[in-house]
Amino acid sequence: MAGTKRLPVDPIAEAKRQWVEHGWESAAAGMTAVTSIIRAQQLLFARIDATLKPFGLSFARYEMLRLLGFTRYGRMPMASAIARLQVHPTSVTNTVDRLVRDELVERHPHPLDGRAAMLEITPAGRMLVERATTALNTEVFEQPGFAGDDATKLVRIIARFRKDSGDFAEPKPQPDPL
Repeated sequence: MAGTKRLPVDPIAEAKRQWVEHGWESAAAGMTAVTSIIRAQQLLFARIDATLKPFGLSFARYEMLRLLGFTRYGRMPMASAIARLQVHPTSVTNTVDRLVRDELVERHPHPLDGRAAMLEITPAGRMLVERATTALNTEVFEQPGFAGDDATKLVRIIARFRKDSGDFAEPKPQPDPL
């Protein structure tokens, strides 16, 4: 990654060596896997943040705009957004507040539930998220930094971990159309 000073030694490999030396060999591989994933997330987020910065977007703001942009009519209930983004409701509320302030999203009363809110992407929000998506695709997603089919293998491994951790269930088969 440009701008990052390379360390003379891999600190995660050194941590593994220390784990083994201190008698924690049975935990060394797991510690290495967990800290490697966390570090990889930091590196990828740095690329994402650098790509979104010119658009004035954080990843949270981008995700909300992209989610709304994917909907058929550009709107959805706030509760649905919270469930799909898998983020604490307070974080979603703060993100939406900033998007509303910047006139990228509008908040409306839910037509059937007076306690709930509907979120709707504005034309400015839609234009911004399309430009930001093009940049993310070009600068991050098309070349994430994995060789060959490593990205596919990694996604399978992590998806299995997520499923086994209760993050999602296998989709139920859809009935045949009538």
